[in-house]
Amino acid sequence: MEEVNQSEVSEFIFLGLCDSWELQAFFLVIFSSLYLITILGNILTVVVIIIDLHLHSPMYFLLANLSFIDFCISSVTTPKMITDFLKEKKTISFGGCMCQIFFGHFFGGGEMVLLVSMAYDRYVAICKPLHYSSIMNRHMCIGLVMTSWIIGFVHSISQLVIIVNLPFCGSLELDSFFCDIPLVIKIACMDIYVLEILINADSGVLAVICFILLLISYSHILITVCLHSKDGASKALSTCTAHITVVVLFFGPCIFIYLWPVSITWVDKFLAVFYAVITPLLNPAIYTLRNNEIKNALKRLKC
Repeated sequence: MEEVNQSEVSEFIFLGLCDSWELQAFFLVIFSSLYLITILGNILTVVVIIIDLHLHSPMYFLLANLSFIDFCISSVTTPKMITDFLKEKKTISFGGCMCQIFFGHFFGGGEMVLLVSMAYDRYVAICKPLHYSSIMNRHMCIGLVMTSWIIGFVHSISQLVIIVNLPFCGSLELDSFFCDIPLVIKIACMDIYVLEILINADSGVLAVICFILLLISYSHILITVCLHSKDGASKALSTCTAHITVVVLFFGPCIFIYLWPVSITWVDKFLAVFYAVITPLLNPAIYTLRNNEIKNALKRLKC
């Protein structure tokens, strides 16, 4: 089989979600609508938090950053997927593929760390309320957000360095609608066993560490509130349900994709769609529908 090195690779070919033109037309309408709602929902959340002075607090500062990251994550792959529904041959340039991988892991890694920061904010607010203002000050909030961006960048660069100079063989087809590392290394013209271990260790360890920190934080919150309140369980669940729901929706697909030993194509595609399209849509809906302060801010904005 003839080897094709990186300098000769001009494009990759996507096989997409399906072959049926009828289904692709259906997906075009559905995903275009979902993407529009996602963009508007996340932008509206950011604008409301910036404009309304009642929402100028650490929790909403972190929430605004989460909405911005969700806006970015949905924009990395979804527009390309939507336009490809109109094409018979779905291709992406080598540079475009590397950009999807870089920004996908950049924003994804940043969101993982940001969710941990949001859990820490809730931990301080519930478990150490008297010290909340002094701990979650302006410098701390900015530091938490900057840390999430820095870790996301380092994580993404470390992934990109591993694959950017890989040699490729034969067919350059990717059985998906976007570029991701597990798909790209499968068509590399070399033994990928060690590469897979490195990739899964990088992404999987970051996801698992963040997930464990989140579990510890929310478990501590629930236990603390239950011990210090007559109806502590209901209050704790009311406070943290939105955060926990977002955590499960975000980390579930990530951990499954990178740590599950068996790769099933239709499952991987479903999880990829859920991660890239559905999760960024659900986050603003979950926070706004369950948050009276944001709903009141929206009412004031209308007035």
